[in-house]
Amino acid sequence: MREIVFDTETTGLSFPGGDRLVEIGCVELVNRIETGRTFHAYYHPERDMPEEAARVHGLRIEFLSKHPVFANAVHDLVEFIGDAPLIAHNATFDFSFLNGELTRCGRDPVCLSRMVDTLQIARSRHPGAKHSLDALCSRFGVDRSHRVLHGALLDAQLLAQVYVELMGGRQIGLGLADAPIVTTVAPIVAVAPRPRREPRVFVPSAGEIAAHAAFLSKLTDPIWGAEQPG
Repeated sequence: MREIVFDTETTGLSFPGGDRLVEIGCVELVNRIETGRTFHAYYHPERDMPEEAARVHGLRIEFLSKHPVFANAVHDLVEFIGDAPLIAHNATFDFSFLNGELTRCGRDPVCLSRMVDTLQIARSRHPGAKHSLDALCSRFGVDRSHRVLHGALLDAQLLAQVYVELMGGRQIGLGLADAPIVTTVAPIVAVAPRPRREPRVFVPSAGEIAAHAAFLSKLTDPIWGAEQPG
């Protein structure tokens, strides 16, 4: 099963409010194992970069202006994601920007049935705990020491590891799901009934009784002759 884990960086929080997508990073999984294939791109937002957003991801308009606008580079992204399920943390946010950009340039939006939200999965499996990407990395022992600023590809790579752990580890990649279940039943073998044999009766002979009495007569102070405490 092919899946794509992705993350975005934007100029703000609302695509309908005029914010734009400026970076996307994608990581390919097959049977929940990273294949090594990734997709990463920066886009010119065709607007300014608010300072509060720049402080989060470090991307400024001076850098982004050297990159293509989304509409001129969308083909490579669409080709990479194909028809695979798309996994993101707080996925409704990332989908709003991805589909907003696709619609804006005349492309079909990604069907929401393909959306997998790791935030919702984490909330259902660990209610009451912290569910940020940093918190989930700490929970599952995912190294995020090199994460200084938000970056779409880096965050997608971290999320890919978190997603695998949320789904129970890499068991799906071991091929167990496709292995046939083989049940071996031992054949029933009919056994003929055995004839009943009368129990043996063991009776000591007269000589054996006499020998036993002679042995007992040699014992001094036998316990069975002692008086029992009252």
